[in-house]
Amino acid sequence: MLFSIPFLAALVASATASNVIELTSADFDTVIGKGKPGLVEFLAPTYEQLADAFSGVKDRVVIAKVDADSDKELARKYEVKGFPTLKWFDAKGNPEPYESGRDLDSLATFVTEKSGVKSSIKPPAPPATTILDVHNFDEVALNPTKNVLVAFTAPWCGHCKNMKPAYEAVAATFKTESDCIIANVDGDDKKNSELTKKYDVSGFPTIKFFSKDNKDPITYDSIRTEAAFVAFLNEKCGTHRAVGGGLNDQVGTGFISTTPHHGVMIKLGPMNAGRLPEFDSLASKFFVAGAEARDSIFKEASVLAASVGETSKHYVRVMEKVVNGSEGYVQKEAARLTKILEKKNLSPLKLDEIKIKANILSAFAEKDEGTKISRAEAEL
Repeated sequence: MLFSIPFLAALVASATASNVIELTSADFDTVIGKGKPGLVEFLAPTYEQLADAFSGVKDRVVIAKVDADSDKELARKYEVKGFPTLKWFDAKGNPEPYESGRDLDSLATFVTEKSGVKSSIKPPAPPATTILDVHNFDEVALNPTKNVLVAFTAPWCGHCKNMKPAYEAVAATFKTESDCIIANVDGDDKKNSELTKKYDVSGFPTIKFFSKDNKDPITYDSIRTEAAFVAFLNEKCGTHRAVGGGLNDQVGTGFISTTPHHGVMIKLGPMNAGRLPEFDSLASKFFVAGAEARDSIFKEASVLAASVGETSKHYVRVMEKVVNGSEGYVQKEAARLTKILEKKNLSPLKLDEIKIKANILSAFAEKDEGTKISRAEAEL
């Protein structure tokens, strides 16, 4: 579209306060349908941000508005019967109704799709959730090695939008748990209609949990907060995740599989935030023991660790440091690890590793005055 120099100047002057072009019946036809497409808002909601997002490409797409309450001529011409009304005009001026979302992302996406012109809005970060549809749903949700929480949502659903930040945060927190998947299905997409019918999705959001032990899903019907989701998943998946990311400080036993070792039954299973009950007991005895007894406990722990796995070796390393004369090692190392965890500038997997070590160190820490007395008596 070609403008005269005076008209260009007038546009620049009026655009200093706003990048939205204000049109009336007097100049509408000089802008719309003259070689470039544009989105026109009839009346009022502010979409200054949308105009700002396309302000660098004004020569290729128009973001404009009309006060259709005042300019009834244009309202009649384009059959504006309610407010607000948004219409898209192609480069020849042919209108079509805009019927998508009124948020900035929806508007900008629509303009880009229709015009091929990109906005200055930074694209959203990829979702932390695993996106499922009819093509990959069974492969993930029905995988017998995975626990999967699935939210069936719809783009227009207000409750879904309110839940999204918490749900995404939980998905990010559980990203390092390979057998606990946080997923989402667009239940409003027609291609997924078989899924919504199969799993009795009659409203949004509907949230289902598919246990790896039983693929008949249960419905999640608790509150939709980050803390509630984390608590639910920790219980169902046997994990120990903390709200906000990382591992928590809780200690448990996980599942139990026993195997004889020199007359001792050792519990084998997934670590609970790094702690192993058998080695917690040895750590407690080690802390209150005298030098000679500590050496004996250290040797016992070393033998047991050979049958249990890598996590137990953290206990052995702590004992070895103390036995070899580093009396203040536990306190110094705990302080160092705490500082690393507070900074959170490492990868999630590395932070998990640090948290596990910190949790194991806490098994050696003094917890009460009685422990101090027991240790003092042992050293007499």
